[in-house]
Amino acid sequence: MTEMKRRTVIAGLGALAVTPVFAPAIAQKRYDDGASDTEIKIGNIMPYSGNASAYGVIGRTSEAVMKMVNDAGGLNGRKINFITYDDGYSPPKAVEMVRKLVEEDKVLLVFNPLGTPSNTAIQRYLNQRKVPQLFVATGASKWGNPRQFPWTMGWQPDYVTEGAIYAKHILSTKPDAKIGVLMQNDDYGKDYFNGFKQGLGAANERKIVQLSTYEVTDPTVDSQMIQLKNSGADVFFNITTPKFAAQAIKKAAEIAWKPVHYLNNVSSSFGSVLKPAGIENSQGIMVALYRKDANDPQWANSPDVVAWKAFMAKYMPNADMRDDGHNFGFSVAHTLLQTLKQAGNNLTRENVMKEAANLKGFESPLLLPGIKVNTSPTDFYPIQSVQLARVKGESFELFGDVLSNESTS
Repeated sequence: MTEMKRRTVIAGLGALAVTPVFAPAIAQKRYDDGASDTEIKIGNIMPYSGNASAYGVIGRTSEAVMKMVNDAGGLNGRKINFITYDDGYSPPKAVEMVRKLVEEDKVLLVFNPLGTPSNTAIQRYLNQRKVPQLFVATGASKWGNPRQFPWTMGWQPDYVTEGAIYAKHILSTKPDAKIGVLMQNDDYGKDYFNGFKQGLGAANERKIVQLSTYEVTDPTVDSQMIQLKNSGADVFFNITTPKFAAQAIKKAAEIAWKPVHYLNNVSSSFGSVLKPAGIENSQGIMVALYRKDANDPQWANSPDVVAWKAFMAKYMPNADMRDDGHNFGFSVAHTLLQTLKQAGNNLTRENVMKEAANLKGFESPLLLPGIKVNTSPTDFYPIQSVQLARVKGESFELFGDVLSNESTS
């Protein structure tokens, strides 16, 4: 990955066109399992149950996007058969469900499986079977390693980059910081923390006065929050999934601990985190964003936001519009649609991966201005730019430049 560099927000970008129907490409038809003249089978696993079940709306939203495409005539003349299973955020269950998708359902690819533990469990199997593990819903840095795992690709900004950005911001704005960290004790949490330490640099790691960890099976993080307050930390890096993020924000308010608060992007949802924690308790929390808050009035007239709201009204009328998972699912699903559009009639697994690694300046709906999807055969990190924001009222106030770690290859 290239050295982090700043770049300014690009103003006046052309409007994103959210177009679900794609004209068929003129090419010789080639198929692998999961593709035919009439159908494309896409497999997915999500934690519809368990401690990470708040993320389940991502899978339901992607499923609804595929229904929208089918209602409009399909993609390249083919209907999409979206098959999604519950893995309960359990690695053994993830393996079981992915084997079912590949061996019984015979899907063309596995799309957007969620969570670092689950994706780690299925990665070797899918690569051995040469089945695309495409646009995984986790920002662990390991998903961008095409040399070792050529069938696995991430989507969102990686955790190492995000963690480093927070650290650099702390050093520039509060050089005398005493930092407390709450971390989920798994690969996901460690990836964020390692990036954070890289951003601080070895000489500044001593600024971390307390590291408290929790297990995904723990009922609460109340004791860890008390421990962090008692450490004297005045800066808080919160590396948690939604359930625990909401608990941490609420507990900080209950014990009157008011540090400068940085919250990892995966828990930046008003619907599943900030609202349950209490909007009044969430004011001033800082996050690194790469997607628009589709409920924020500043984006109300953006064509992609207008299209998203129309989609939600028709296909998910009872959903909580404040839940950021719907935004995520809509945006990542359109990145897959673009990949399949480029693949045309050559719907082999090899060609799908080839096209996934050939996305150039794609403006997936709901990305912030200046942030685009770019990949290459040596760059499997589709999105590597973010912008810092703080919670203000019931929206995010963006500040500073777009920060990028984009590959130049």
